[in-house]
Amino acid sequence: MKVLVIGAGVVGMTTAWFLAKRGHEVEVIDQESGSGLVTSYANGGQISVSQSEPWSNPGAPIKVLKWLGREDAPLLFRMKADFRQWAWGLRFLLECFPSRTKQNMLDILRLGIYSRKCLQELRSSERLEYHQVTKGILQIHTDEAEFETANLRLASLMEYGLDMSVCSTEELIRIEPALKQSSLPIVGATYAADDESGDAHIFTRELEDACVRRFGVTFTYDTKLIGFVGSDNVISGVQLIDENGERTTRRADAYVMATGSVTDALLRPIGLGVPIFPVKGYSLTAPVTDTSLAPKVCITDENGKVAMSRLGDFLRMAGTAELNGFDRSINDERCEGILKRVKKLFPQGVDYERAKKWAGLRPMTPSSVPIVGRTKFGNLYLNSGHGTLGWTLACGSGSAIADMVSGERPEIDFSFI
Repeated sequence: MKVLVIGAGVVGMTTAWFLAKRGHEVEVIDQESGSGLVTSYANGGQISVSQSEPWSNPGAPIKVLKWLGREDAPLLFRMKADFRQWAWGLRFLLECFPSRTKQNMLDILRLGIYSRKCLQELRSSERLEYHQVTKGILQIHTDEAEFETANLRLASLMEYGLDMSVCSTEELIRIEPALKQSSLPIVGATYAADDESGDAHIFTRELEDACVRRFGVTFTYDTKLIGFVGSDNVISGVQLIDENGERTTRRADAYVMATGSVTDALLRPIGLGVPIFPVKGYSLTAPVTDTSLAPKVCITDENGKVAMSRLGDFLRMAGTAELNGFDRSINDERCEGILKRVKKLFPQGVDYERAKKWAGLRPMTPSSVPIVGRTKFGNLYLNSGHGTLGWTLACGSGSAIADMVSGERPEIDFSFI
């Protein structure tokens, strides 16, 4: 079967690999000049199944109200005269009810555990190297009340298969000795030993090479999807335009949309609008100057909402969320907020003055659960809306889509559309 995958980020690339492994003829199309150049380019670098709690949870509305007007707030709503933004925000609030939060968390957790297994098998078979660190993820807390809440959530996650533990101060320092220099009062921590980290952009490029070398997958870049050709229940082609303005129609047996934040805009003309909205996140990448003082283990600062991942000779610091449409401009104040927080944890060992700033758009659903599955058009599939867990869930959702395109039931127990 010939399959077109639209989108060459980490989600599109893993989808292409699993489809090709199944024996399908695969072509990947992307409007950028290469793979992994948008959301996958400089994200937090975490494979964080332990972060399965959705953003839309019972405590979120109060936090959002508390942070209104704060330019350095971890979650910032820049409200605009945009019906889609307001509609998304309303659905977000509805997903904050406890019963919805629990179901969403379980969906994400199941997919995350499965996806991590798929990633490890893929990495082994293709011998991929992308500055991966398989030492787990530490989640540190500087607020007693939130740490107690996290422990309650931990019990639910462990009940459904997550391997995670509460750390004493001694265990915390043993896992990450560089935290000895922290000026922040760390009141507690949890540790997910099976979680990982690494450079998602390098992973995507390495996997592209494997797709070509192993399976003959073809890639078409600088080419934008502008429309669909088809009837009420089947897509017979996609209309494209390349960098020179030349329009073509590409035909296949099946089509997979791995188009991130622009998925809704692309699908609305054919009556398939989806609740995916861009949420801007920031990252900074700085050189490590002293390996004994910079963190070696991936860390999430739960109260500062900052993730730190060691990527070879660099430290990636990522965080904050901003609903501001498709704006990708760099807000220096929000970047400084991330740096200020990390410096308190690791004042030495990193050249913060040389940090490179980046902003990217995470494709978020109100529930934080990605949209993965077949549409009303029998040969059109969606694999989008992964939000902050794009890389964490990429291999699992890519494998599931490959199962569905092949006419098989996915291995993972997940609420597919």
